[in-house]
Amino acid sequence: MEKGLKYDRRWMLIDEKNQFMTQRVHHQMALFKPSIDEERLTIRFKQDAIVIPFYHPLIDVPLESTIWDDTVTTFEVHNEYSKWFSDRLGINCKLVAFPESNSRPIDVRYRINDAHVSLADAYPFLIIGQSSLDDLNSRLTESVPMNRFRPNLVFTGGQPYEEDGWKNFMIGNNRFVGVKNCARCALPTVNQDTAEKGREPLLTLSKYRRQGEKILFGQNIIATDHYEIHERDTITLH
Repeated sequence: MEKGLKYDRRWMLIDEKNQFMTQRVHHQMALFKPSIDEERLTIRFKQDAIVIPFYHPLIDVPLESTIWDDTVTTFEVHNEYSKWFSDRLGINCKLVAFPESNSRPIDVRYRINDAHVSLADAYPFLIIGQSSLDDLNSRLTESVPMNRFRPNLVFTGGQPYEEDGWKNFMIGNNRFVGVKNCARCALPTVNQDTAEKGREPLLTLSKYRRQGEKILFGQNIIATDHYEIHERDTITLH
């Protein structure tokens, strides 16, 4: 878990300029549906699917790929995988992997214990309370699911938005530190089932969750322990 949950955000698509590709620009990427088992990552796109083993040889040509302001060393997984994604998106792209040993330090302003991240935007973990989503949905004409916000940790119980103020806490036997409320981009406006882009839920969030120029929802956190965590683990606040 040094860079996030095991296998989480270790692959990405890059364009012909080696820049990361995102649903913010390419909405149809929402139609790629990943699932995992013990040995492989399966990606489905409509009626098609491709299977990527977790342990696979890489094309031994390093690619300097760009994620926002960061440049990281990646490796193309295989040109057949890249072609599969390119054909379905109608855009030339490559599927690349980020070796676990690679370095990508977190922003020094929020770094804890020299923490690193993989191919996520900036932080290894994002936590959101179900109560926060429930409160948002009570204000919307049409509810949205949690997948609009792409957290990798979701908890039940507690008050809406209480995760905003969490600093030191435990999930099971793992200590975590809250470092930054998550400023939301346009991605939550992309319907993950249809790839259609709308105005919600950011329009509603902007009315009560705006701080300066940012709209906040969820908390970016860093692990200071790296043991297993499990569904239904207890959260203990300090």
